[in-house]
Amino acid sequence: MFAMPLRLPLLLTVLCAALAACDQAPRFTQPEPGERLSGGTATVQRTDVNAYALPSANLSPARRVDFSVGNSFFRNPWVIAPSTTTARDGLGPLFNTNACQNCHIRDGRGQPPEPGATNAVSMLVRLSVPTVDPDLDVVRRLGFTPEPVYGMQLQDMAIPGVAPEGRVRVDYDPVPVTFADGFTVELRKPRLRIDQLGYGALAPEVRMSARIAPPMIGLGLLEAIPEQALLDTASAQALAGNGVKGRPNRVFDDVTGQQVVGRFGWKAAQPTVDQQNAHAFAGDLGITSSVHLNDDCTPAQAACLQAINGNQSAEEPFEVSDNIRRLVLFYSRNLGVPARRGEGEPQVLQGKALFYQAGCQTCHVPQYRTRADAAEPELANQVIRPYTDLLLHDMGPGLADAHSEFEARGQDWRTPPLWGLGLSSTVNPRGRFLHDGRARSPLEAVLWHGGEAAEAKAHVLGFDASERAALVAFLESL
Repeated sequence: MFAMPLRLPLLLTVLCAALAACDQAPRFTQPEPGERLSGGTATVQRTDVNAYALPSANLSPARRVDFSVGNSFFRNPWVIAPSTTTARDGLGPLFNTNACQNCHIRDGRGQPPEPGATNAVSMLVRLSVPTVDPDLDVVRRLGFTPEPVYGMQLQDMAIPGVAPEGRVRVDYDPVPVTFADGFTVELRKPRLRIDQLGYGALAPEVRMSARIAPPMIGLGLLEAIPEQALLDTASAQALAGNGVKGRPNRVFDDVTGQQVVGRFGWKAAQPTVDQQNAHAFAGDLGITSSVHLNDDCTPAQAACLQAINGNQSAEEPFEVSDNIRRLVLFYSRNLGVPARRGEGEPQVLQGKALFYQAGCQTCHVPQYRTRADAAEPELANQVIRPYTDLLLHDMGPGLADAHSEFEARGQDWRTPPLWGLGLSSTVNPRGRFLHDGRARSPLEAVLWHGGEAAEAKAHVLGFDASERAALVAFLESL
């Protein structure tokens, strides 16, 4: 196992996995000490529909008050301005939803629209065009050039008097994949289209990237992983020489104005939970903050620009106050990670060995220790098991979207954490996997792997029925 951030054990583990010096297949006969507690002492024990919606187990009763207040602003709808509900007015003018919880369903995964559906609900579409001038302020801050008329994200809803930008439709083409024993899985490849455009045609060179909402659990713990641990992982992967070459995204910090390591979002384009929240407020709800002062109205959208803003004052000339943003941040940081289940069962242990044999743990790094100076004391010095390296990896043309964000190219994606995976369908039975929700199961997600993960996928395609079942049992135990 990786004992982060100790550099020598990490380096030896990664090299050992890649070289003939460790030819023996890994064997696991019992769980590792503490393995059940995926989030350290912050781990929660619920396994029902609310498994993702609980505060960290080590959060004191007094601090759970702030968690509950933050939850209310995350869960309840924002309203159109002007309103007597001044604490939560300012929705839009263009938006995708009126509450965070509508996308992060029960704090879990979103879902793409089914074929023929008339709205996307918990899926959004990023928009961009090829960058001509990388020195433009908008490119420096966002990491890409927004579509000139529709901006950085298509908003399919709007307040009265403002036209929605369009309607998102998704259709699917079948993609069969066959295992060595003849077992076939029919994947589905999405075809994205946008109709009922409200402001004319999209730019001919537009790039579109569909994104479903990822789960909210453990964000504060991921934020508390030492940056050096991530850099050490990238160095160890490069030294292993097996084609896996994770690298951090270097992104813009809206508060400091500096280039820093990104951690959040499908392409690791946001450096902190606070900035991730602020960009979601602006892009998804049209709610401005001191971190993100502008919504997504463009010069071509006159009615959007002229619409009334939410409650503002000379001290806070934006729509979500710093105090409310702080409470939502506290809530987001302290959503607990569910405990493992069945980690000692023989089939799960077999699946864990197969996971290692395929080399999946190289990117889905099992373990880290969080910083002593974490933003919240409950998150500090925790041994956590998120199964991610938070790095970008080239996943091949099958998953490429042509949309770049900072140093992430179209085929680059951040390794998603796997903790809580087995409860995903319990929390939201219609929740899906991968960035655009094309995968209906963890196994389908594995079979979409390519690029740096092509060798791991090829190994999995050699599994027989019992081995496939064991791998799935391991993933569902996380």
